[in-house]
Amino acid sequence: MDQLIIDFIEIGCQKKEIESLDKILKTNQLLQLLGKIDFDPTLKASKHLSKRLELLDQLIHYAVESGKISDLQTEREVLEAEIMNLVTPLTSEVNRQFWARYASSPKQATDYFYDLSRDNDYIKTRQIAKNSHFISQSSFGPLEITINLSKPEKDPKQIALAKQSTSTNYPTCLLCMENEGYAGHFNHPARSNHRIVRMPLNGEGWGLQYSPYAYYDEHCIFLSQEHKPMKLEKATFEKLLGIVEQFPHYFVGSNADLPIVGGSILTHDHYQGGRHTFAMEQAKITHSFDLKGFSSIEAGLVQWPMSVIRLKGSNKAEMIDAATLILEEWRIYSDSSVSILAQTEGVSHNTVTPIARMNGDKFELDLVLRNNRVTAEFPDGIFHPHADVQHIKKENIGLIEVMGLAILPPRLKAELKEVEHYLLDQENDMAESHREWAKEIKVQTKPMTENVQELIDKAVGEVFLRVLEDAGVYKQTDEGQAAFKSFIQTIQ
Repeated sequence: MDQLIIDFIEIGCQKKEIESLDKILKTNQLLQLLGKIDFDPTLKASKHLSKRLELLDQLIHYAVESGKISDLQTEREVLEAEIMNLVTPLTSEVNRQFWARYASSPKQATDYFYDLSRDNDYIKTRQIAKNSHFISQSSFGPLEITINLSKPEKDPKQIALAKQSTSTNYPTCLLCMENEGYAGHFNHPARSNHRIVRMPLNGEGWGLQYSPYAYYDEHCIFLSQEHKPMKLEKATFEKLLGIVEQFPHYFVGSNADLPIVGGSILTHDHYQGGRHTFAMEQAKITHSFDLKGFSSIEAGLVQWPMSVIRLKGSNKAEMIDAATLILEEWRIYSDSSVSILAQTEGVSHNTVTPIARMNGDKFELDLVLRNNRVTAEFPDGIFHPHADVQHIKKENIGLIEVMGLAILPPRLKAELKEVEHYLLDQENDMAESHREWAKEIKVQTKPMTENVQELIDKAVGEVFLRVLEDAGVYKQTDEGQAAFKSFIQTIQ
């Protein structure tokens, strides 16, 4: 055990995370976390050091075996974060290092912070690697399909303990600044090794952090230092373009600000970004038009299953004003012929999902039109995945899905394996919800061959495309596109 501790500290020294004068201090802090009171400091570090996360696993195993913690996932995660906090710089140092590098290059700054967040296990690289991921070709470009297996699901013991735990209001939510360094408990994730870069944005204090369970490269979150609800307005576009101006190698987008079409956290103002090229970004313009009062801006409709207006221009102020005009016009626009009503019983239904990026030296802004109205026929939402595709995806279609990356629930991993057994006429326990879909696959692909996994992947991709089409307010029909152009006439 002592050798593990020596080696763990040595890796921190080699990575220059622990200075020589701090070696004894950090060793004793690690001993305290492990509940160990005896130690042999004369041991030398191993010549061939194990990987740090392998050493971390062994340290956690020791803590469980010695009775310092139980084997429950939450207790393991809390201790893991506390141990990795020992080799994580203080917030002040992280911010100093970030902005010193930013003076040379924004990319150097984010590279530093991203590498730090991976090295200290805040970004759960090993869990993320468990995700199932494949590409599905479509007429709109390559759609990405991910079955999310990275977030560990709580077992019944943990759920029971969480219910028994005293509820607290600190931190207020998962995105509040107060999460930085928070130990965590059964009702709140471990955040001891969490750091946030502070940044100015549109005259406000904001922060930059990475997502611990990233869905794509350098998946980051920009969040307000103040706990305030999401609200799409002119200031939103000012902030989005301000972010890509500060970090031109990143895209950034906001979830819509209404239920059903919004994200899972509407109570804290935040955006998501990163370094990933989504299919929507590469989609072509099918119809260009002039925007009233904005001659310098290129505007067009995007060839995408959802309803997207793309703006492109070098004048930031004009881009902000143009986007605000479209949002304000859309908020009050109705067209009952295609089921779009701006309001019912005083409740507003129209909003947008905006995505910003730099394209060369020009700002580019995609505005995805959304509507969250429900009816008796579509109780989950008219422009939400309909009942016949909910066996694959029934959750909200948020920012990431809008751009062409499906985040599918963990249940599908096992369920699709049973579908495979069914297609091969093997004994199976296929969920009833998949039966009609699986029958269609079987009828279309007789005889069934060894490429059954490819067939299932293709079929899942086709369902995701349908999901996006369901979420699109203007359908890919002559009638739908004509109605889309009718709205465009209100802003020309």
